[in-house]
Amino acid sequence: MSLDAAPLVPITGTALAERAAAVRDEVGKAFIGQADVLDQILIALLAGGHALLEGVPGLGKTLVVRALSKALDCGYARVQFTPDLMPSDISGHAVYDPKTESFNIRRGPVFTNLLLADEINRAPAKTQSALLEAMQELQVTIEGHSFELPPPFLTLATQNPVEQEGTYPLPEAQLDRFLLKILIGYPTRADEKRMVTAVSLGRSASDFDLSQVRRVLGPEEIVAMQQGTALVRVDETVIDYVVRIVGTTRDWAGIALGAGPRGSLALVRAARAQAVLSGRDFVTPDDVREIAKPALRHRIALAPELQIEGQSPDDVLQALLAKVEAPRQ
Repeated sequence: MSLDAAPLVPITGTALAERAAAVRDEVGKAFIGQADVLDQILIALLAGGHALLEGVPGLGKTLVVRALSKALDCGYARVQFTPDLMPSDISGHAVYDPKTESFNIRRGPVFTNLLLADEINRAPAKTQSALLEAMQELQVTIEGHSFELPPPFLTLATQNPVEQEGTYPLPEAQLDRFLLKILIGYPTRADEKRMVTAVSLGRSASDFDLSQVRRVLGPEEIVAMQQGTALVRVDETVIDYVVRIVGTTRDWAGIALGAGPRGSLALVRAARAQAVLSGRDFVTPDDVREIAKPALRHRIALAPELQIEGQSPDDVLQALLAKVEAPRQ
């Protein structure tokens, strides 16, 4: 069924929260622990945004995306970013057909619903930029012709923050295209024990069995859920709170570069999805605080003196959030 065939009815209220919980439960069968990470990925999905997953190797960045692709009955493609990857390897290219003496467009892996850009910082800037148009405008231009991407379209990119040799840091313009930057840390001892038991019991393979993850959502439902999330109420006082938080990043001592207006928009979008996961149809200041770090940590640049002191963007944002007065609920 084409999404353009008939207007979709937004999924709202309890039905919206239940469907989001169903996806969370299915992905959780394979991705053990790290509930906050999974919730943030679902927030990106509900808000119709893209997410950058950052963590050292072996923490399940690729696994959680693969599990999500199993739970969503829609298109999925994985691109392994390498130094020799070309932009056309992602977007596609024109191929000459000698029989018809014409060029045919061969579409690249970006023409999907869920795109895993694995180790995105291993490709040079020219290749990374091939995703900019797709992420922002949901279209791809090949040989001067624009082609729309099938809705929904979600890019989940991964990168290793430790290994710098042979990598190309993402430019600020591309980082700003990601709704959230999600940090994946080490699991708790209990979660790691469950993980080792699940993988090693009676199996010689070294990966999780994704066959237990059921498909619970199709493309039409995902788009309808995104439309329903966009209808979640945001009071004017909460919008003012968001704008004050983002505005403070531009004046805060120790922040060399603050977040732009796209940061305010991202924070409101993410807060709506946060409210959905909490089972509400309205946004509270707590929703804003809960998702502020993932929405803003990649949109600010710290001054050199704070970097020398070993402070992180999250440390600065934590102090900033403590100073910005929240509206009374």
